[in-house]
Amino acid sequence: QVQLVKSGGGLVQAGGSLRLSCATSGLTFSNAAMGWFRQAQGKEREFVAAISGSGTFKDYADYVKGRFTISKDNAQNTVFLQMNSLKPEDTAVYYCAASLTSFGPRRSGYRYWGQGTQVTVSS
Repeated sequence: QVQLVKSGGGLVQAGGSLRLSCATSGLTFSNAAMGWFRQAQGKEREFVAAISGSGTFKDYADYVKGRFTISKDNAQNTVFLQMNSLKPEDTAVYYCAASLTSFGPRRSGYRYWGQGTQVTVSS
């Protein structure tokens, strides 16, 4: 059974930083592309960042590029999202997701999803 367990998140002031972690089990992590998505209240779930299985390739949404960094530790079976220079518009529930078949920004490419974690950025 594949499990994705997140930690991190919370409340931070604008300009601050947070780090999200997503620990996985039940899959060959080094083969898994990982993605982060977010969903603000009343909005569609949107892509944030993705990383290939080896960690060689990364993709970011334009609205987080230069502020967020995705990384993965294949020894710990964990993917991270370092979020710097946070803005109030970054407030959302953040989800991690795993795919053994594709890499990129499309939600449909990810089969496994973790529970969301709330990130709130105050102005």
